[in-house]
Amino acid sequence: MATTERLPGKVLITGASGFIGSRLRDALLQSGSDVIAVRRPGSPETKKGRSVVAEYSDVGTLTRVMREEKPDYVLHVAGVTKGVTYDDFRRGNVLPTENLLRALREGHPGVKRFVHVSSLSSYGPTTKDRPLSEDDPRRPIEHYGRSKLEAELAVEAEKSVPWTIVRPAGIYGPGDVDYLELFRTAHRRMNVFFGNRERWGNHLYVDDCVRGILRASHHERAVGEGYFLTHDLPVTWGELQEHIVRAMPHKVFTVALPEQLVTLAAIGGELATKVDKKPRLFNRQKAAMGAAEAWICRGDKAREQLGFVPEVHHEEGIQRTHAWYREQGWY
Repeated sequence: MATTERLPGKVLITGASGFIGSRLRDALLQSGSDVIAVRRPGSPETKKGRSVVAEYSDVGTLTRVMREEKPDYVLHVAGVTKGVTYDDFRRGNVLPTENLLRALREGHPGVKRFVHVSSLSSYGPTTKDRPLSEDDPRRPIEHYGRSKLEAELAVEAEKSVPWTIVRPAGIYGPGDVDYLELFRTAHRRMNVFFGNRERWGNHLYVDDCVRGILRASHHERAVGEGYFLTHDLPVTWGELQEHIVRAMPHKVFTVALPEQLVTLAAIGGELATKVDKKPRLFNRQKAAMGAAEAWICRGDKAREQLGFVPEVHHEEGIQRTHAWYREQGWY
């Protein structure tokens, strides 16, 4: 991947093994930054850059890491998207944020910036005629969004450490597993809708997301601010999936199924979780997210204050993503 953004110096990153975090780590290494990834005990050691082992619940170890490494920037990308109860999401999204900030206060208050990667979910859905702006009230509708909002409030209450919050819209691209099933289904010659064809969303190619995070990380205007990172042009799921269909080398047939099947599948996911205690991405809370008319936001603030403009349009981004999935043998 190529990016024109740089963070000179030492960068500590959480979530470097994840979808966005791994692309962010690679971009930082490519630009010459000294990158340190925080990895949990038992997780495999990365071959890209350095890493330190720490539990996010262990403030003492986190403080020692901050004191010894003295990173110029801390990019907090780690988080959880699956859980059974709100406490599951709070442990994965809120407590790590609070503990990282405490570790910086006690171990390295001279850090240049703490960047918290949040989500559009912290604001909740809207209508197709009213994209959200950063000044709108935050009204998340499910556990994940509520935990991301609580983490944001912890960041905003911080007085000692300079911070910035970024809120990406739906991120797709090489390495993503959330949009993968749309590509796999189209590869199997099916383009399936569950009552969502005319529902709206904002989507952003992962490399543009990385550029936005890096731009916000070093821009002086961004201290104490939060930004949506999004492609300004919202699309319906019908339009987005049409780009995926066009990327396929064969004919794809469209199938429109009743929305009620989503509810049944969500209930089935919850019943399976009760049996094996394993959290699943699909449940009735996620179904409620999918039933909303629109998850759309404005990119004006990031464009006007930071000069951030996405470079990859959906058609090109979908083509790149499809090519990567095929090269990796994901379908």
